[in-house]
Amino acid sequence: MCKSPINPLAIFDLESIGVNLFRGNSLKTSWRMVFGGQVIGQAMVAACRTVEGRLPHSLHSYFILPADSETPIVYQVECLRDGKRYSTRRVTAIQDDNAIFSTMVSFHSEEEAIFDHQEKMPMVPGPKRITAEELSDQPIFPETPEFIRSHYSIDVAPVEIGRSFGQKIDDGRVHNWIKSAAKLPDDPALHVCVLAYASDMSLLGALTARHGSTLFDRRIISLSLDHAMWFHRPFRADEWLLAAQDSPSAQAGRGLTRGLIFKSDGTLVASVTQEGAVRKRR
Repeated sequence: MCKSPINPLAIFDLESIGVNLFRGNSLKTSWRMVFGGQVIGQAMVAACRTVEGRLPHSLHSYFILPADSETPIVYQVECLRDGKRYSTRRVTAIQDDNAIFSTMVSFHSEEEAIFDHQEKMPMVPGPKRITAEELSDQPIFPETPEFIRSHYSIDVAPVEIGRSFGQKIDDGRVHNWIKSAAKLPDDPALHVCVLAYASDMSLLGALTARHGSTLFDRRIISLSLDHAMWFHRPFRADEWLLAAQDSPSAQAGRGLTRGLIFKSDGTLVASVTQEGAVRKRR
């Protein structure tokens, strides 16, 4: 029987412990290291708690140290600017008196557009769950999509199913349908935070796919180094979104990945880039 997904709202329910200070707890999984997307999402929530009437339009983040899931994380928000149209916040995640993560988040008041254009969504099949039969004889982490759903509350439907089993994708162009596994309240800021959280789940998979490997290949270790994201148009994170991703470069133990995220009707809602460390497991 499949484990029920965690309540995503619990991940983003930060405790206020002082002026612009918030505390978040970590997901309980089989890994001691905290999922990077959780730190991104919680930092975004902390920043949003200090801004009224504006939504995030971009974030630029660095992962400094691994976070321990057994210890709460404190998020310290610095209010750098509140202008006519834009607000800027810097958030530092702290654990055991050490900075483990830092991000700058910019907020924008909606205004009339002079120009409006977007990249077209790739023509790919709609979301389809991987069945138990498709997974049964494959040498990957058992029931990966269901593991992600139950432990991280993200529904993932990969388009190129074979790459989940180690099929090589020569150009590294991969596509995932993603959404929150649970219904979310009608809070636009929360949907932005949830998508930022989910965006860290599979980006480095575009890198490993170019080499016939997967993120669950026990011969390698992959870690997020930095993460940047831009939010273009309104969306709901509890409805299917297509993440079209690729990896233009990998070298010297690092690799760059990037992605465009679309609503199912073809609307481009976000862009994301990430560099990760990828090295042999000793």
